[in-house]
Amino acid sequence: MEPGHAQTTPSPGGRKLGLVLAWTISGAGVGIVLITFPFLVPAVRRFCLPFVPATDTQIRHVLSQVGGRAGKVVDLGSGDGRVVIAAAMQGHQAVGYELNPWLVLYSRWRAYRSGVYGSAKFYCKNLWKVQLYGYNNIIFFGVEQMMEPLAAKILKEAPLGSRVIACRYQFPGWTPTVKFDMGPNSVFVYDQLPRETVIVPQ
Repeated sequence: MEPGHAQTTPSPGGRKLGLVLAWTISGAGVGIVLITFPFLVPAVRRFCLPFVPATDTQIRHVLSQVGGRAGKVVDLGSGDGRVVIAAAMQGHQAVGYELNPWLVLYSRWRAYRSGVYGSAKFYCKNLWKVQLYGYNNIIFFGVEQMMEPLAAKILKEAPLGSRVIACRYQFPGWTPTVKFDMGPNSVFVYDQLPRETVIVPQ
């Protein structure tokens, strides 16, 4: 050892603190990845369907078109569950399918808090794998590039007498029976038996 230079040895306590900090930072990083991954995955799928909550205006228009109708309600891509819960509070048996597991858990918690846990059900499932045969009221908040393939799926699987409610974008080649044309808050209603289009005054 050279004169004037003292050799220092890390204390056991310092080493333990360093390990604790390293594990804490690593654990926090893993936690952030686990939480954010389901929200980022849609960007790399064939159809990017980001989570955009339904507005109060959209929910009001949707409920006005399912109110009084028989049969189950399904929301394809149910997000935080607000549409399904609102339909259940209106007296419907409503089901939401959502691919993000965190949003599914949050939706179930909201349904429990809202007192409709028995009539508002949520499942973590890809909407393309959902069988639509048992649903008479089909709700979808989509993106434009998804509308054509989804229309084909609905025509193949939806039972006679179904009502289809598309929010934000229209189905290409379909004529809505009722429409609330309000830009981002637009809602388009389709019945399998076509009738004269009704423009709802704003």
